[in-house]
Order: sequence, then C-alpha cells, then structure tokens
Amino acid sequence: MNIPYREPVVFVVDDDEAVRNSLRLLLKSIGMPAVAYASAEEFLAGYDDEQPGCIVLDVRMPGMSGPELQDELNRRGALIPVIFITGHGDVPMAVEAMRHGAVDFMQKPFSDKDLVGRIQLAMAADRRNREAIGAKDQIRARIAALTPRERQVLDLVTQGKSNKVIAGDLGASQRTVEIHRSHVMEKMGANSLAQLVRMTMIAGISTTTY
Repeated sequence: MNIPYREPVVFVVDDDEAVRNSLRLLLKSIGMPAVAYASAEEFLAGYDDEQPGCIVLDVRMPGMSGPELQDELNRRGALIPVIFITGHGDVPMAVEAMRHGAVDFMQKPFSDKDLVGRIQLAMAADRRNREAIGAKDQIRARIAALTPRERQVLDLVTQGKSNKVIAGDLGASQRTVEIHRSHVMEKMGANSLAQLVRMTMIAGISTTTY
C-alpha cells in the first residue's frame, strides 16, 4: 500500500494576529508551508488528520484554549505533534499539556532559530509516526490475507516452535507445515524468521497457542 505524499504543513493557532503573521512570514522565508488560524474552533473546522505536519499552538485563547484543543485532538486519535507557545504564567499549563502528549513548549519571547529547530524535530517525529502506522496497516493487511491454517502456522512459528513441533500441534505432516510456512513467508514478504517476528511485533499481533 503506497501512501500518497503530502507536503507537511505548520499550523499556527493563535488569537494574536501579529504573532500569526510573524510566524507565517518566518516559516515562508525558510520554505516551510504554513497556515494560520485565529482560534482553535477555526482550526478544527478545517482539520484533516491525513495532513502531515505540526501545530504551533498558543495556550491561552478566547473560547477553546490550547490545552482544550489538544484534548479534542487526542479524543480524535490525531497524530499531529503539538508545540505550545506560552507566556510566563502559562508554563505550568504547558507542562501539564506535555503530560497529555504535546511534544514541546516554548516560553515567550523565543528566538526564530530555536522555534524552527523545534518545528523540524516535530515534523520528523510526525513523519516517523505516520510511516510506522503505514507499515502496521500494510502488515495487518498481509496477515489478513493468510488462510486460517497459514495464520496458525504464523503464530506458532513466531513463538519459536520448530516445524516438527508445529506439525504435532496441528495434527499435520511436517511437509505440510513446511509448505504452509513457505507460503506465510512469501505472503508476508519476510526474508527471515527474525523479520517475520519483527513484523508481528509492529502489527501488534498477539500469538495464540493451538
């Protein structure tokens, strides 16, 4: 399954127009696409979790606050990393937000260089997360394509059992198990037992003893 490439975007969510314009111009100057929103509600109205990137989010805003927006994104199972920007009095709130999954917070005033560096780290984290989920979906699709008997063989092989032991467990001949095992390796696209085990770990597939 090939996931179409979408260019990452930095979403700036801040009720201060001067901050929004400043950050948008800064990011544009270094070739980073950026979209600015004046409120959390405005951001949510156009939100698409398939869009990679990160959010630079103010803590205190009229209406829905930054942490409340983060809570809503968490409820939706959103992947996108959040960097909070805070005033001095908001630091405890920002620390609490990091406990809920924010990747960073920056206290005002901060340097452009520091902000850009942290955005780049957040973008890299977002890319890794999306690649991992893409790999997980791919592996799960391959597992779903196995026959019931091949799935049994997969589970027992990844428990470290030999073909002879698996044959006894399943009441089949050792040759039959070898054939099923070969089909499993081919369908899963695995070149070794270690790779097969790693695939099941990535997919979060628990093995069952038969």
